[in-house]
Amino acid sequence: MTAHITKLLTAPSPQGASAVQPLSYEDAILDTLKEKFPIIVFSCVQLASKMSLHVDIIDNNTGVRFLRSLGHTVTKKSIVDSELLVLSGLDFRLDVANPLIYVEILLEVLGHNEPSIPIERIYNLCLQVLRFVVLERVAIFDKLLMVTTRSKQPTIEQREKFVTVTEDCMLLGVAVIAVALFIFRVRQWEKVVGELSNITGISSRSIIDFADVTLLHIVDPFVL
Repeated sequence: MTAHITKLLTAPSPQGASAVQPLSYEDAILDTLKEKFPIIVFSCVQLASKMSLHVDIIDNNTGVRFLRSLGHTVTKKSIVDSELLVLSGLDFRLDVANPLIYVEILLEVLGHNEPSIPIERIYNLCLQVLRFVVLERVAIFDKLLMVTTRSKQPTIEQREKFVTVTEDCMLLGVAVIAVALFIFRVRQWEKVVGELSNITGISSRSIIDFADVTLLHIVDPFVL
């Protein structure tokens, strides 16, 4: 995005334009973008909806109606141009894999397959579990490595092979959901683990091992 701002700032002034210069570089950016800022913000929200909502995507017709209701003069073309500006500023790198995306998609599928599960309440708990796992990532994965290798002193080769596990967002996502379900409604836990295994192809044993390690670390971080 910085390149686009610089291009706008260095463009020659129209004939007869004021010669007064902005007080600062920040003021110049603000003067250049203040008219476009609302539509740029909307484009960011629209792109986010396309990345995460899957069904209820904010389309251009909705965008035109919304922005015009706020007093902005926009067209479908100006919305598309703004979206392309944002995409270009990000070098079109939007699809960044992260555990939360997997948690949200898996919960969406799980809720469809098992309507009895209160997905919204589970989602909030998943967020807390995910934060905990991220904060305690090294300790939890070290314990998972020991459980997987059945050794308290894994070899260098075992640690190198285990790197793929630490980078598996799908595995982390199902483990987070499994932990959240265990805390929230343990009587459905085995059924949900089986369903998660069917959805992802990850073995129930792998999901249970990860969930067990995480739960044990929540209860006693010094266990193992």
